[in-house]
Amino acid sequence: MAHCSFPRLTEGTGGEVLDVLGPTVEFLNVSHGQYEQFCLMRAVVPPGATVPLHSHDDVEAFYIVSGAQEVLAPGEDGLQWRVARAGDFVYLAGGALHAHRNVSDEDAVDLIITTPRMGAFFREIGVPIDEVGWHTPQQRLGVFVETALRYGMRLGTPEENAAVGIELPAG
Repeated sequence: MAHCSFPRLTEGTGGEVLDVLGPTVEFLNVSHGQYEQFCLMRAVVPPGATVPLHSHDDVEAFYIVSGAQEVLAPGEDGLQWRVARAGDFVYLAGGALHAHRNVSDEDAVDLIITTPRMGAFFREIGVPIDEVGWHTPQQRLGVFVETALRYGMRLGTPEENAAVGIELPAG
């Protein structure tokens, strides 16, 4: 017998929310292997949050539910910033250098569709909201970098980020 459900995923499920260095994610398809071919997350990117330049082998797609973000992605003339607003769908092929930032004064809410491997990465770097203060930002950043490298990700250098208008925090 096939199982079917119709939850309002854009509003979250009330499940555990993990902080991933500013933005938060909530896993939406967590029912014991039901969706082994993809990972679906609800992300909230607060005003001022930036996800610096990076790439990974896994495909990643975002449906912007509310708010807006600037997305840096490959275009005809190299990397280009574009504004993604509510209702837009952003597809990033595996290996594509990309970044995004919320320069508005309201949260941006996305549904992220990616691979189970990327879901595992987010679980490793994420911290439950009520535990965010248990580690210093430097400790959390160290865990992020070590985990990203273990997953084979390419992280943009400070110079590469600066060249596209992203200033990384000192530390």
